[in-house]
Amino acid sequence: MDIEILRRYCLSLPHATEDIQWGNNLLFRIGNKMFAIAALDQTPTTVSFKCTPEEFAELIEREGIIPAPYLARNKWVLLESLDAVPWTELKRLIRDSHTMVAARLPKKLRAELSAGKQRTHHNSRNRR
Repeated sequence: MDIEILRRYCLSLPHATEDIQWGNNLLFRIGNKMFAIAALDQTPTTVSFKCTPEEFAELIEREGIIPAPYLARNKWVLLESLDAVPWTELKRLIRDSHTMVAARLPKKLRAELSAGKQRTHHNSRNRR
């Protein structure tokens, strides 16, 4: 699997946006909150995402999956390659991350998103 397939999947999730940050990291967000990060300057490409405490404990026991640097305390894992888990499982894990992050957005923002409105992302203001 390659980064473009991952990118298309992440952007297919409701209200998902992307941005490059911290050098060459591709961030996927909902309501300006990250739900997945792909490190583009590493070979193989790595991906990090949020998971439940139970899944965090299970996943980090598996080969090729470690606690995500700087984010592990929030139950994020890092897959050392996009092939560390089967594609169907990776899609579910990323979708679950998206759902967990969306659920923690402020009520007003969740209402705006469900009404079809989305706040302007900070980078788009620079394009005016």
